[in-house]
Amino acid sequence: MDRVTQRWLLVGVAFAALSLSGSARSALGLVMPVWEAEFGISRSLVSFGGAVTLLVMAVVAPFAGAMVDRMGPRLLLMGGLALVAAGMALTAAAPSPWLLLLGFSLVGAVGFGAVANHVIATVVSLRFVERPGLPVGIATAGSTAGQLLLVPMLALVLGGMGWRAAFAILAVGALALALFVPRLVPAGGRGGAWVKPAPLGHRLAMLAKSPVFLVLFVSFFICGVTTAGVIEVHLMPYAAACGFPPQQSALAYGVLSAFNMVGMVAAGWLSDRVNRPLLLGTIYIVRGLSFLILMNIAGDLPLLFLFAVIFGLFDYATVPVMASIVRTHIGRDVMGLTMGVLSAGHSLGAAIAAFAAGRLFDLFARYDWTWGVSLGLAIAAGLLVFTIREDADPAPANLSTERPS
Repeated sequence: MDRVTQRWLLVGVAFAALSLSGSARSALGLVMPVWEAEFGISRSLVSFGGAVTLLVMAVVAPFAGAMVDRMGPRLLLMGGLALVAAGMALTAAAPSPWLLLLGFSLVGAVGFGAVANHVIATVVSLRFVERPGLPVGIATAGSTAGQLLLVPMLALVLGGMGWRAAFAILAVGALALALFVPRLVPAGGRGGAWVKPAPLGHRLAMLAKSPVFLVLFVSFFICGVTTAGVIEVHLMPYAAACGFPPQQSALAYGVLSAFNMVGMVAAGWLSDRVNRPLLLGTIYIVRGLSFLILMNIAGDLPLLFLFAVIFGLFDYATVPVMASIVRTHIGRDVMGLTMGVLSAGHSLGAAIAAFAAGRLFDLFARYDWTWGVSLGLAIAAGLLVFTIREDADPAPANLSTERPS
């Protein structure tokens, strides 16, 4: 097969893998009220499981990124999908809340950390040397696009066959996709071989001295708070508290995911053509303002869907833009590690927010503080990103110890 076909095939496989992994993660928000009723547990405990999931992903992310720098994507994606399958299978069979959280929040979370946006963005960006924004946007859009169909389908399975059947279906899908990875994903990177990176200590020291990296890290930490932390975990429970049935909240989440796909692809396309710090900062600020709508959705279904559309467009649209900035301002040969560390910060922010939002709900039976703080933090992240110069000196061309063959 020619290289062009191989590259776009990688985009397709990456899209499918992220679709399944993202839908599995989002299932926690869907089953949260069901687990509370069936096992007699608090929202704080289930939120704690969501927080542990994100913390495990934060730990895995830098290692997964470093593995991409050194080994390429094939083994990482295959192993990650296998772990997602194992985690979902353990969750489906768990007889107690602690065992189901073990399957979802530990085993499954390691798989989520490997089959993740930062891995896909790095691999696709390095495969497409010229104008990587659009292919990165398409590939990473899989992290939410699949949820347009999968999350509503899981809601139907949940209502008709129970939550265990829903998780069993996720396990079978992840395992089936893992079996296809060796045939469809190349083992090598640029030029068919992977570059041997510089020593880890050297790369980490370089990141610590980079003002661009520090700005991106803080902003992406906040990104985790305002997306994976409070929306992925708490949007559907909040919708239920506002009086919406599971099918309506799941459909709204599917709409959010559909527009998330549009936003990621559009942001990827724009990142090749406009001022990227201005684009990234604007995404954060508009996302923050959308929380004003969310605070007023009670009893208003059209308003819930309006929030889903606006937030969806500016949700994970940060990923292709940030990957583009990392590639040019920090460096291609350290991109896997850089995106991994940034993703760890994202997951850490999300973990803190997921637990805090659940705890605040248990205390006050309201989400007002959660949405208000998210609004302020997102605007602050946007203003911070505006300090990055688009015309900054380019990153070093090579931080590796040998060139690809």
